[in-house]
Amino acid sequence: MRVTESGVRMGLRGRNGIVSLVDECLRQPPTAERPVTMLLGPRGSGASEAHSALMERFGPENPFAYVNLATEHGLLPRYGLGLLARQLERKLPRYRRSHFPRLTLGLLASDHELRMTSLAEGRRNIRRELDAFQERAEARYGDYLAAFFEVAGGAVGAPDGASTAALALLRDALRRGRRRLPGRKFTGSAAWYGGHPLIRSQDPWEALVELNLWRHDGDAEDEHRLDRVLFSAFLADLRGNAAHSFTPRSYLLLLDNSHSEYGRRFLDLLIRARHDDTVVAGLSCDPLTIVASSNRWLPRWGPATGDQWPWQLRGPDRASLTDWSEHRPTRDSDDTWWYPLRLRDLNLDEVRIHIELELRRHSDLAPFTRLAPFVHRLTCGLPSAVHQVLEVLRHSDVPAEDGPAQDRWLRGLPDRTLRDGEETLTLADAALDHLLQGIDEPRRATLAECAAARDLSIGTRVLSPGDPLFGEMRARWLLLGPVGVTPALHPWLRRLLLWRLARRPDDWDTVHELLAEHFGSVGRTVQEMYHRLAWGRIDEVTAHLVGRFPGVPAAQWISEFNAITAAPNRLVSTGGPLDLLAGLGPGRAGETVTTAAVIRELIITRWVWSDPLADPGMRLNDLIADGFNQLSRLRRNDVVALFNEAERYRHWRHPLTSTSEG
Repeated sequence: MRVTESGVRMGLRGRNGIVSLVDECLRQPPTAERPVTMLLGPRGSGASEAHSALMERFGPENPFAYVNLATEHGLLPRYGLGLLARQLERKLPRYRRSHFPRLTLGLLASDHELRMTSLAEGRRNIRRELDAFQERAEARYGDYLAAFFEVAGGAVGAPDGASTAALALLRDALRRGRRRLPGRKFTGSAAWYGGHPLIRSQDPWEALVELNLWRHDGDAEDEHRLDRVLFSAFLADLRGNAAHSFTPRSYLLLLDNSHSEYGRRFLDLLIRARHDDTVVAGLSCDPLTIVASSNRWLPRWGPATGDQWPWQLRGPDRASLTDWSEHRPTRDSDDTWWYPLRLRDLNLDEVRIHIELELRRHSDLAPFTRLAPFVHRLTCGLPSAVHQVLEVLRHSDVPAEDGPAQDRWLRGLPDRTLRDGEETLTLADAALDHLLQGIDEPRRATLAECAAARDLSIGTRVLSPGDPLFGEMRARWLLLGPVGVTPALHPWLRRLLLWRLARRPDDWDTVHELLAEHFGSVGRTVQEMYHRLAWGRIDEVTAHLVGRFPGVPAAQWISEFNAITAAPNRLVSTGGPLDLLAGLGPGRAGETVTTAAVIRELIITRWVWSDPLADPGMRLNDLIADGFNQLSRLRRNDVVALFNEAERYRHWRHPLTSTSEG
């Protein structure tokens, strides 16, 4: 687990809309309707750090609860409720302590199997046995709900990126103490169960016996019914707490890794309980502000294409209750409660700020602050990737001075060592293990081949037909960009996969040859030339662009040139940009300055420049600018676009967001 000094700084840069949304929700009246905010993105997109930052920002003055619903915790719904309720009971200076009598009684009544031979006997003995269960729990743990930390406490471990302040708040919420459930509330809480529509018996104590039978003698349907009743009790307790004076307007619930089997079940029960209470039964809405995270598309939303789900993903920067209200589906469907926010990558300024903040703890990063544009080009701003690259720089022998030696070292960055606790891996292996968790090596090898195509859907169709890899990448949020653009893998993941594929030169050539043939057969010449260049067919690409140069407008030619020369390469993993250019073989000695010679050199130069590992410092800008200036002299008309392109490289300004130009 990675701990930071300030989760707000680390986790929510570029996500201030999430902070504003949560603040807005917490300030609403207790009965106001609030969304279930879903933070969506691939592993490493910063959702766990966002949970930590929200905990740090709002935890000191608001009751909050955090649960990690990851598969390894195997968190049953009843355990999750116990953990949440126990944390929400934390005493705060501004408010009276919250209690969960209905939930506690329901958990008690269904926890231990009641010893009885008939329903009538169970009714007579249940209160005595519940008292005994409670007394044993209090003797051992201080209070009954604290017992859930014994069986499921791992699920409340601090999220990745948790700050020291967030850790202190979490420890305070988990502090054990003697919190006896007031005996006088037993009767009132039992009466609530007697009146619940899912329970057959209207007698309060027989209703509790019914819960016990569902748990210990029932089938899967009874178990599900029991969970629904317990979630309803949890929400009823929250509404009861909020109805008193000196109580919070809202409670903050942070649910991490909600895509797991246990997380999906927990969310489904929570959403259904809210919908049943608020829409079906007509009760006031519960006072929960819920922020959940998921690095998978949830199956309950339909196919991962999203075409059957009434929601459109929203960005985090402008998240608000107004935006949710304007776009939510009608209240007839329980989809109305979702508010899906697609986490974006950090932009260049945010990466630069990230590095500057890291300097406060790691002064050894000082020589590398100027590398922020390189780190951004390389990672596209994926938060975990930025962190991993900085970790490699901190614990390596990279030359501190900007220059050729540093360029040559950075060329092999994916194969540099990254320390992860006791384990030592290369950066490429560690990053791929993180992003592709659960995908075995043979499938990763197949994915690397399919990643050769910018459009992954075409790559999988041509190179691995019938393989569900494309759908899996989409479901993992590993495709970049909104619906309607080219469904390409996240640039950081694609770069690492192609780095791996380059170790298999025969497969590299075969893959790009097949893709070039495919695009040629369907008349998509630019894409065909893209793959011919990746395949190393520089002369063929040169002949194509030379032939296009006099016949199309200059702006169109430049656009096609840029698309083609953004092709990946399998050049040697050592050497700086000039070394790589020399290795590609310049034009023949003494060759006159012709259009073909200039275009060939320009193709090679920009091909190397487009790869941030090949030209980390973008030192080839002037060579590219010179090439466009030469072309402007060789063209008879329509030269303004060529002059402008030369100026663009001569006075290059790094874009804030990632582009196809490295």
